[in-house]
Amino acid sequence: MKLLFEKSVPGRGMDILPPLDVPDCPLEAGLAREKALRLPQMAEGDLCRHYRALEKRAHGVCDGFYPLGSCTMKYNPKIDEQMAALDGFTGVHPLQDAKDAQGCLEVYARAEASLKEITGMDAVTFQPAAGAHGEFLGLLLIKAYHHDRGDLARTKILVPDAAHGTNPASATMAGFEVVSVPSTANGRVDVEALRALAGADTAGLMLTNPNTLGIFDENILEITKVVHEAGGLCYYDGANLNAVMGIARPGDMGFDVVHLNLHKTFATPHGGGGPGSGAVGVKALLRDFLPDGQVVGEAGNYRFERPKKSVGRVKEFYGNFGVVVKALCYMLSLGAEGVPEAATGAVLNANYLMHALVEGGYEAAVPGICMHEFVLTLEKLKHETGVSALDVAKAMIDRGIHPPTMYFPLIVHEALMLEPTETESRETLDECAKAMLDILKEAHTAPETLHACPVTTPIGRPDEVKAARNPVLKYEF
Repeated sequence: MKLLFEKSVPGRGMDILPPLDVPDCPLEAGLAREKALRLPQMAEGDLCRHYRALEKRAHGVCDGFYPLGSCTMKYNPKIDEQMAALDGFTGVHPLQDAKDAQGCLEVYARAEASLKEITGMDAVTFQPAAGAHGEFLGLLLIKAYHHDRGDLARTKILVPDAAHGTNPASATMAGFEVVSVPSTANGRVDVEALRALAGADTAGLMLTNPNTLGIFDENILEITKVVHEAGGLCYYDGANLNAVMGIARPGDMGFDVVHLNLHKTFATPHGGGGPGSGAVGVKALLRDFLPDGQVVGEAGNYRFERPKKSVGRVKEFYGNFGVVVKALCYMLSLGAEGVPEAATGAVLNANYLMHALVEGGYEAAVPGICMHEFVLTLEKLKHETGVSALDVAKAMIDRGIHPPTMYFPLIVHEALMLEPTETESRETLDECAKAMLDILKEAHTAPETLHACPVTTPIGRPDEVKAARNPVLKYEF
C-alpha cells in the first residue's frame, strides 16, 4: 500500500478552510519556517479512500473477536458515545467560569459518587489521562503522605513479579526503589516473602487483584495487613476491575488508593490512541493531597477546589472530560444490578472458554477457576512440536480472530493470555475454541504450516528484531 507521500501530485489539493475573516497575525521574525512543509498534495476523494483502505486493514471489536488479555477490548454501547457528543459537552471550554458549566461539573460529581461506591474510596480525581498516569499520581500521593508526616525513610515500593510492567515503571518515575515480591506456584503473592520484605523503608505495595494470571488472591486481607503493619500504604491497580466491579471493593480489601481505567472498564473504547482516563480514588487519609481541580458543592453551585496539601496538577485542566461522560452514562444505564452482572458475565465467559480449551488439550498456567481472563502455557507444545505461542497467535489471525496477549506475564513461559469480556456470545466463544483446537491439531500434524502464518494478510511476518533496532520513523523524499 502506497504512502500519502507516494500518492501526492504537485499542485493537487482541496479547499477545507473558509476564507480568513479575522485580522492576520504573522509570526515574529525567527519563529516562522524558512520553507513550507513538504505535505502530501491530494484531492479530498483520494484522501478519503486512503484512510478507508487503512480502516479496512484494522481489526477492532466491531470487526470480530478481540480476546486481548489484560486490555479488555470489549464492545461498548454506542449510546454512551452519542451522549458524550452532545453540543453542551463538546462545546464547553475549560477556561469558562464554573457557574456557566454546572452540567459538566455535575457529570464529574455524579461520576465520582458512583465510583466511590464501586471502589470503596472516599474521593476520586479524574485528572490523569491514562492508567499508567493514574499509577504515577497514586504513587505521588503515597510519597506526599509519608513526607507530610516527616517519614522520609520510606523509599521502596513492593511489586509482585506478576504485576503489569507499568507498575515498576511508575514507581521508578515517582522516585521509588522497586522491590519484587515472588509468587507462589499457584500464582498468588508469597505472603511470607512479603512479610520478610516489608519494613521501615516500605512506602507501599502495588497490587492487581485479580492479578495478571486471572487469579483472585484469597489472601488479600492478610497482604494489605502486612503492609499496613509495616507502616506502608496499599495501591490497587484497577486494570482488572472488570472481574469484581460491584462485587468486591478495593477499599474493603484494605487498599488506600486505586486507579481505574475508564477506557477499559467503563465504556470508552480502549486503544486507537486514546484518549483514556486513569481516574484515581483515595481513602480519606489521602484526600488532602489530590490534584488541584476537585469538584465540590451541590447541584447548581458546583465549583473547583484545590485540596490544601495538593501535589499539584498532573495534567492541564481537569482530565479528559468526554471519557467521564461515557463512563457516567455506562454506570447509569447499567445501574446497581447491571454493574455486577457485567462482572459475572466476564468471569463466566472466561471460565467457559478456558474449560473448552483445556478440555481440548491446551494447558492452563494455573489450574482451577479463573476470573475475567486466563493464561495458557504452550511450553510443552513448543517442546513437542516446535510450534510457539507466537505461531498459534499468528494462526488465529488467519481465522478472523485478533491474537490474544503473547508472552505475558513474564513468569509464564510461552504464555497466551485471553480475556473474552462479558459482551461476547456463547457462539463466538465456541467459534474461538474450535479455531484454537484446530490450530492445536495442526501443530501436531503439520507444524511447518503454522510457522508461515498469517497468510491471509497484506503483510505476513515482518522482521521484528530489525523493526525494533532499525525503525523507519520518517519518510525519506
